Amino acid sequence: MRKIKPKPVVGWRELVGLPELGLSGIPAKIDTGARTSSLHAHVLDEFERDGQRFVQFAVDWDGVRHQCEAVHVDIRGITSSNGETQSRYVIKTQLQIGDTQIRTDISLADRSEMKFPMLIGRTSLRRRFLVDSGHSWLQTPDAHKIKSRQA
Repeated sequence: MRKIKPKPVVGWRELVGLPELGLSGIPAKIDTGARTSSLHAHVLDEFERDGQRFVQFAVDWDGVRHQCEAVHVDIRGITSSNGETQSRYVIKTQLQIGDTQIRTDISLADRSEMKFPMLIGRTSLRRRFLVDSGHSWLQTPDAHKIKSRQA
């Protein structure tokens, strides 16, 4: 009989990290209605290095501009929450939620009108996490201290 390892439980919002991009403590909304994860970013440049396509972008949150670059996987038509389809750059990078790190696709989008700079979609969550929509910060127990300092 195969023993099934219990999956970590995430709340409807968590602090997450993108270690390959040097980003941590990003407030993220967990959204099982969205397929692809999304990060608030402004694309600055597209370039090639060693035969691979890269995208350079800026992530603005918490009053700081973070310059990042990542392998550019694709440009996809992604339908936003208002039903509008937008062409977005998609990168593949490590996502850290609590103690779990996964490699996942993340679209780069203008989320300036959104409450959270990052959205974690169901493709990133599938077969790895359970979602408890009635709670917050289940993988980031000190988040309430961090959030109270930002208020």
